[in-house]
Amino acid sequence: MTDPAERDMDPAERDAAEEASAFSHPAVAPDATASYGDHPDQVIDFYAPRGPGTGAPLVVLLHGGAWRAPYDRAHVTPLADFLARRGFAVANVEYRRGSLLPQQGGEGPVAGRWPDTFDDVAAALDALPALARDAVPQADPRRTVLTGHSAGGHLALWAAARHVLPPDSPWYTPYPAALRGVVGLAPIAHFATAVELAVCSGGVLQLLGEGSELGERAAFADPAALLPTGIATAVVQGREDIVVPQAVAEAYVDAAAKAGEMVGLTLLEGVGHFPLIDPAADACAVVAEEIAQLAY
Repeated sequence: MTDPAERDMDPAERDAAEEASAFSHPAVAPDATASYGDHPDQVIDFYAPRGPGTGAPLVVLLHGGAWRAPYDRAHVTPLADFLARRGFAVANVEYRRGSLLPQQGGEGPVAGRWPDTFDDVAAALDALPALARDAVPQADPRRTVLTGHSAGGHLALWAAARHVLPPDSPWYTPYPAALRGVVGLAPIAHFATAVELAVCSGGVLQLLGEGSELGERAAFADPAALLPTGIATAVVQGREDIVVPQAVAEAYVDAAAKAGEMVGLTLLEGVGHFPLIDPAADACAVVAEEIAQLAY
């Protein structure tokens, strides 16, 4: 699953090399773009499945980047193209992320916006069926699979659990989403574990705007608190991931089991955080196969 030369790298060197590879691909322009709101970030890019025919599964893709503004959907367009070349229609969702202004005390942009990030993902999923009918008529909406990487993996799991939210939540839906399943790619899926491990330099607490510890908002935003969903769910995780460590995925899978739900966990040897979205990596083919297993 990895270059033999990388086996001798220390974890930080491996992560940097994997990130450089994943970000080395040029952005791939979509076949169509549609807006689901008035803000410039409230857009969805659509990629038509390559090849003739109709009835292609629709993959809804939520990008990662610690919910921070510098990381937009452009960096997963090679993944969207990779999936389209394997016969999927793809909807690459943009959403509002953290401010570009420095956080108090310091360092870099804030992660996420409460409630804007969640407002956008909910609105995008609600608008998607109508937008997809026009943008990718080859797609079969009955074969929709939701996926996301890292922070986008969190949002994918959260979006699939909106029917589990309290009924007074603005994001609540009375029925489960019409999904064949969800595939979380190294998702930030268990907030308590992510906070304990300081994932994304405190990104979870910034996303929630809750200061130094988890508070009431976590109950509305933490996928591990929104179980069981009744929707087929799989997680793909690299064992060498130092960005969102394996322990986060395992904690989510354990929480699901305690709630009476089975979540599939695929652990990839010799793989870190970024090969899951890198078309040049073998791990990306594993991701496509996990999606296909749910779609078909």
